[in-house]
Amino acid sequence: MSITRRHFCSRLAGRTATLLFVPRLFAQTPAGGTPTRPNVAVIDHDRILSAADRALTQQPTPLTTLPAPDSPGTPRDYYSEPDTFTSHRDALLSLAHIVPALTSAWLLTKDPRYAQHAVAHLRVWFISPETAMLPSLEFAQVVPPAKTGRPEGLIEAVHLAEVAQSIPFLTNSEAISPSDLVTIKHWFTGYLDWLNASRTAGLARDMRDHHGSSWLLQAAACARLNADADDGPLTALRHQYRASTIRAQIVFDGTFPRELTTPNPYRNTLFNLDMLAGCCDLLSTRFESVWDYELQDGPGMRVAVARLYPFIANRRSWPYKADAQFFTELPLRRPALLFAARAYSRPEYADTWRTLPADTSNPELDRTFPIRQPLLWVTRPHA
Repeated sequence: MSITRRHFCSRLAGRTATLLFVPRLFAQTPAGGTPTRPNVAVIDHDRILSAADRALTQQPTPLTTLPAPDSPGTPRDYYSEPDTFTSHRDALLSLAHIVPALTSAWLLTKDPRYAQHAVAHLRVWFISPETAMLPSLEFAQVVPPAKTGRPEGLIEAVHLAEVAQSIPFLTNSEAISPSDLVTIKHWFTGYLDWLNASRTAGLARDMRDHHGSSWLLQAAACARLNADADDGPLTALRHQYRASTIRAQIVFDGTFPRELTTPNPYRNTLFNLDMLAGCCDLLSTRFESVWDYELQDGPGMRVAVARLYPFIANRRSWPYKADAQFFTELPLRRPALLFAARAYSRPEYADTWRTLPADTSNPELDRTFPIRQPLLWVTRPHA
């Protein structure tokens, strides 16, 4: 049978319409993706479901169930002391494991159990007036007899960035109500206000190392979550990244000099690179790539990733002092490599990312891993 022009166009239109309804998540190459955009949904499939199934057995543990005897605040205030009282820090870290894993599993399977359990944790931490954490870290890393925390304590909440990144995906499920979503977004707006207004947070913001990057990543995650209502905070953070962060942290050869003087220079360098990569991802738009921001004399993320990539691919080539602890357990699978592979079209970054171990059972290293579910960062929430 001969094919008429009308018949051909109708068949083409039907195929186009079908493709428009395929979720972006599965519009990638099924097996491995492209050389610079590996298919995270396929690569991390089993890892995600394993973590999510473990998370289904874990009940929410709000701060109110973890009394801090020396806290000058309320039971809903976050409180920690270095190496002495870490229960709130550990609970927040657990939340940052659970919610992104459950959200990623829901994204893969659409099994409502995952979304419902993720929202159960969000409800206890950010919605319930009896248990919700107050949006402040004013009492993080208190060193008695002081009654307020230190700017270094802000880094204990860096994992909230990926929790915030999870929330837009859950809006597509039936597990979260519109009123709950408003309340959660209001919490992160309040936390962003604290990040901008608190003297403690301001001191962290102005530190020229991973503490400053932690402030920026948390602020960017809060601003991105509420960008549909107000894009102003994201615009201000882009300006800060271009005008201050690059100059303060990256020198001409692409290294982070402040990290090289710490007891664990390799770990802190990789930690900082991941956080700055997360910032670039959150602050970029389809019209403007923060990844391309550079100073006139050269430094920027492109230079930093290019400089540090060989040391991730081969830890033994690290030319600086070795870490005091756990040097041989690194580098692990750095999300910065995946994000940079996509941003700069560098297949070698993606290849190395795929070959490295994705997780660690070492709690010290786990705390310096700000992004555990890259699927939530390479997929559009509203597909």
